[in-house]
Amino acid sequence: MSAHSNDGRVESRPNVVVFVMDTTRALDTVPADADVSPTRAALADEGTEYGQAFSAAPWTLPSHGSLFTGTYPSKHRANGDRTRLDRELPTVAELFGDAGYETVGVSNNVWITEEFGFSRGFETFHAREGSWRDRETLGDLLRNPSGSDGPGFSFTEALSGCLSRDSEAERDKGAERSIEWVREWLQTRNRTRPFFLFVNCIEPHLEYRPPEAYAERFLPEGWSYEEAMAIPQGPREFDVGEFDLSTEELAVLRRLYRAEIAYMDDQLGTVVDALEATGERDETVMAVTSDHGENIGEHGFLGHQYSLYDTVLHVPLVLSGGRFDDDAVTGERMVQTLDLAPTLLDAAGIEAPDAREEFQGRSFHPSADTDPRSKAFAEYAAPRPPIEKLEERFDEIPERIYDLQRSIKAVRTETHKYVRCSDGDEELYEVAADPGETTDISGEATERASDLEASLDSWLASFEQTERTETETVSVEQSTEQRLADLGYL
Repeated sequence: MSAHSNDGRVESRPNVVVFVMDTTRALDTVPADADVSPTRAALADEGTEYGQAFSAAPWTLPSHGSLFTGTYPSKHRANGDRTRLDRELPTVAELFGDAGYETVGVSNNVWITEEFGFSRGFETFHAREGSWRDRETLGDLLRNPSGSDGPGFSFTEALSGCLSRDSEAERDKGAERSIEWVREWLQTRNRTRPFFLFVNCIEPHLEYRPPEAYAERFLPEGWSYEEAMAIPQGPREFDVGEFDLSTEELAVLRRLYRAEIAYMDDQLGTVVDALEATGERDETVMAVTSDHGENIGEHGFLGHQYSLYDTVLHVPLVLSGGRFDDDAVTGERMVQTLDLAPTLLDAAGIEAPDAREEFQGRSFHPSADTDPRSKAFAEYAAPRPPIEKLEERFDEIPERIYDLQRSIKAVRTETHKYVRCSDGDEELYEVAADPGETTDISGEATERASDLEASLDSWLASFEQTERTETETVSVEQSTEQRLADLGYL
């Protein structure tokens, strides 16, 4: 029989927190820098930081689909031409719920909502994408004036916020309010059950408009906050050549990006402090990661579409609590974010044998009897936005963008990355010597390219591929469509 704590909770089953720092790349953020990410750095010191962690996709929808199901995009099918997570595969939230956990999801990302199939398995799903001053939020409140979707939100307070002027000094994409919701939920919840908590904070996503106090910590000398905010940041406008960015402007955008990460790290710190305050910190396994990375001028891109470079695939990953605090555990092994599903189940002692048969992720929990990865795989199934959306929006589309309307698959080892595109192009990079992936050596290292291509084909043959006869997308509300456009997806 399992031992029980004084409040009736089963001690042998830890709480589990998955905190997704949206759009945070490993480049210039790994290892965690205490000046930018003190909370993540502290968790890394206590636990384990995995320096070779890779996403299965370069943008939110497919990468979260992989995180939630432990499978690659070709299997879970949520991607650029099919924008809903299927019910065919169990989600990690469902598996924790089946094991008796209280399951709670909190998302500030418009993709990670009920609309696109990501609330499945959560007893409580709190989605508040964007600032509470957004007009769609006001509409929500008018329809639900009691504010019954969670603690801490009075109609009067939110209404006054919606109508107030959004000052440059109070930039926030929803994280602060949502994290306050998490803090109050932790204080008031019934503690007889352990919990599984998923949080997504979208702050580092374009456009980078951090609170002024954070930006001023990182802006180069001679740059004011107002001047930095005036730099154009629209990713699709950049793609089609409506504006160019100088080397200095790109450097400023990277500083704003760091400020967004610092702001988000403080939100993570609030969650950690809340766990301390409720006495549950030592009973909690925390996974802090990202769904994908970002290009800020690298490879000629702004944002995270059209490629599978490490700038968009290599992400931070820290696990703290439980066995991950053991000094004998190292973060040297290659892992993928879809490996978190079986790893966290192992951390909680949940067997879920049927689900594990579907997993393509492999557990890297210290107790797991699994071989370390030698390869990571990634997919970009279809461009987002599709070319027809760009043609509707812009008068002229450069040929370069038409050339990027393709699917891409990649396999990466510790030393090389092979990339194959649906238009027949292939690339090979010696990432150990060329981490910026600046020199394609596929023409000279033909044997290495052939070996990795065979590995890619073998991986694709290892599971049933989804046949797509036509584009399948979710019909969304106008406010959702506007937010997706604002984020560069439409």
